[in-house]
Amino acid sequence: MRVDELADIVENLRALGADIADVEVKKAQGGLPKSLRETLAAFANTGGGVIILGLDEAAGFAASGLGDPAKMAADLASMCSEEMEPPLRPLIGLHEFEGVRVLVAEVPELEPARKPCFYKGAGMSKGSFVRVGDGDRRLSPYEIQLMLSSRGQPVEDEQPVPGSGLDDLDPRMMEALVARLRVSRPYAFQDLGVEDVLRRARVLVPDEDGGLVPSLGGLLALGVFPQERFPQLMVSFVHYPTPTGEPLRSGERFLDNVSLEGPIPVMVRDALAVVRRNMSRRAVISGAGRQDVWDYPEAALREAIVNALVHRDLSPGSRGTQVQIEMYPDRLTIRNPGGLFGTVTLDRLGEEGISSARNASLIRLLEDVPLPGETRAVCENRGSGIHTMTSALRAAGMSPPGFEDKVSTFSVTFPNHTLLGPETLSWLADLHHEDLTAGQRLFLGTLHEQRRPLDNRAYRTTTGVDSRVATTELQDLVARGLVQRVGTHRWSRYLLPTPTATGQPAAPVRADRRDQILAALGTQSLSRADLAARTGLSDTTVRRWLSIMRTEGTIELIGNSPRSPHALYRRSHQQPLFPETEA
Repeated sequence: MRVDELADIVENLRALGADIADVEVKKAQGGLPKSLRETLAAFANTGGGVIILGLDEAAGFAASGLGDPAKMAADLASMCSEEMEPPLRPLIGLHEFEGVRVLVAEVPELEPARKPCFYKGAGMSKGSFVRVGDGDRRLSPYEIQLMLSSRGQPVEDEQPVPGSGLDDLDPRMMEALVARLRVSRPYAFQDLGVEDVLRRARVLVPDEDGGLVPSLGGLLALGVFPQERFPQLMVSFVHYPTPTGEPLRSGERFLDNVSLEGPIPVMVRDALAVVRRNMSRRAVISGAGRQDVWDYPEAALREAIVNALVHRDLSPGSRGTQVQIEMYPDRLTIRNPGGLFGTVTLDRLGEEGISSARNASLIRLLEDVPLPGETRAVCENRGSGIHTMTSALRAAGMSPPGFEDKVSTFSVTFPNHTLLGPETLSWLADLHHEDLTAGQRLFLGTLHEQRRPLDNRAYRTTTGVDSRVATTELQDLVARGLVQRVGTHRWSRYLLPTPTATGQPAAPVRADRRDQILAALGTQSLSRADLAARTGLSDTTVRRWLSIMRTEGTIELIGNSPRSPHALYRRSHQQPLFPETEA
């Protein structure tokens, strides 16, 4: 880690006033803190992170320094390699910072096949931790079991259901599946009899005695009543009257409370019907007509419900927990047992080509099982469900969903409000930046609504653009003064400008500095300091615009070190010295 990156992280911490999820600060005046083992395990099991020793959080993250930095670095390396299982190899460095020496350790996240990481002295059951907020929490036995199962492909959906038989499967659904498989996958199924088709599709599997019985996945996809054998493999729906879930003064706790049972296709259909029954509609005037719009787009709801049912954990430890749908006045949350599986992470959720299936056979089966009364399959959007969900919300002018992965559970939450409401539209108009892109307007609206810092991933989720476009548009917002950036690289967060002493929002910088910088450059090659002196702009402003103009191709860097204050810049060869003017 470079010193300037360290400075950005500390600046971020001081601005926020507390540790953040991927940064842990310790004063460490008396040596390595014992709790460091927990943080090492938590970072390795969650998303990686940075440990900084020699800062005093109680003193506003002041640089307090270390007594014997070299020994502390050696002790930390020894702790990582000898006391942690599997051994960790963080990047450890000592830095001069604000007149003292501090230690920085960058801890990478372990691959799923190597989790959980734990402190040997406490054992796996008591020494495994996960990062939650800015603290470390011990993993439960169930969460440890989930991590261990991610080392390979879980096969719970292919396990035989003892005592079951063909009578437990719906004959019409079986017949429809066999007919569809023979058409959609002729190479594998066209010439097989019914029993062989069901066996190859893993609907029927051998039991301990060698006979064929329904698999757990087959029962959930095609069963007459799977809950007869697995009562909690169902969906619960609760409509709460208040945002906190507290009862009304009248004592009424629920506006609706329903248990939804049956095979997965039926549960999807019935869950959508119940949510629709509890949703309200609002009238939207479009052109000369009027359109009734539901609280939540049905396409987004369908994808979220299907995902929860097909990606839920089916191991014995989770079979007592149902998929939960909770509706509040201001949001709707869908939660399933079992966190994200395999290579999928929150940061990469919804990216093209990023997909992992915990219940691979069940999902493959449901690609050919239609929803009741429809021709579309339950899992017709395999690998693109998150994109479908966010696109539907964006098309409805609504805020993007919130995702939460807690190892043992995964949840998606839909806010019940439009993103660009009348007040937000009025606020955007007052900025007087009519040339903003639609994505920039959406992101600014989200910042205005949520009043908290957001990152590049949030920009991509909100706007639907790729990382390259998100970076360019965020740089433009920073250069305009419409947002402030705190931190750099993976720690960058964006927030609205700090209010002035009068309590009013700070006025955004509306001037475009491109022409000033091009005029100052002329035919010369100049450094940032030269440009700041010639234009009268601050170094921060010059640096922002240089970054934007390099991306646009109007200027170029001489050399390859833009972070150096001595780096030189010049007009690109394609940029005319004197812009054409109209006659």
